Amino acid sequence: MEYTQALDLGEAWPVRWSTTWNFGQTPITTPVRDLGRVDLRRSVPVRRFTWRTDQFHRPGLEYLMATDRHHGFESHEEERLLLVAEFAAGLVEALCQPFLLRFLSEGKAIRHTPDFLLVTESGLFLIDVRPADRIKPEDALKFAATAEAALSAGWQYGVVAGWRQHVWTNVDALSAERRPLRDVLGIQGQLRNAAAQGPLRFGELVERCRVPAIGRAHAIHLLWHRHLGVDLSGPFGDGSLVRLAPQPHHREWPR
Repeated sequence: MEYTQALDLGEAWPVRWSTTWNFGQTPITTPVRDLGRVDLRRSVPVRRFTWRTDQFHRPGLEYLMATDRHHGFESHEEERLLLVAEFAAGLVEALCQPFLLRFLSEGKAIRHTPDFLLVTESGLFLIDVRPADRIKPEDALKFAATAEAALSAGWQYGVVAGWRQHVWTNVDALSAERRPLRDVLGIQGQLRNAAAQGPLRFGELVERCRVPAIGRAHAIHLLWHRHLGVDLSGPFGDGSLVRLAPQPHHREWPR
């Protein structure tokens, strides 16, 4: 709350604060008031991703099935966020370094570039990624300002400060089989039929397949795409109970 109080949120602040977007070679600056009117489909990152041998952070590219292309990230924590965002389902688009926010705090102009703008079937989510032990007061002030800008546009905003270890381990394990799999042996039908008879432990479920080793890969594939369901509130393993997911929760198969 103290950081929000340090922001200049007086009359007409959405006009005095601004965002700068990059549309190819043409940066465009608009007031925060017009944030919800930006054509997101044409935007590109406002900052380039760079790779050097002496840098301390770990940038790279992460492929997402939802968009069928690679997305830039600047750290391992940001890479994790992209993968978890895709697993959460409903992801339509992921914009990296979407815009530069210029806001006012105690009469001083400050700039901040949020890490991601996620377009989902349930709305837009503006996200910053920063490990909790690395959030400094100046960062918290920028996050508070970004939250106000997002709220004015009707977007959700959050700061990802870390993950419980089993959350990332679970998502990482399931993502190994997220790509399309050829099912020449009809393994997926065997898995669905077995799961339809009642919850089964993952290890028992794959043993009911004609070829358990292949069944394991297809079961993980079905879990990622929501054709099977499992409780991921704890570590995932052979003892995890697996169910047939209700039809409305199924994802479309990748084309």
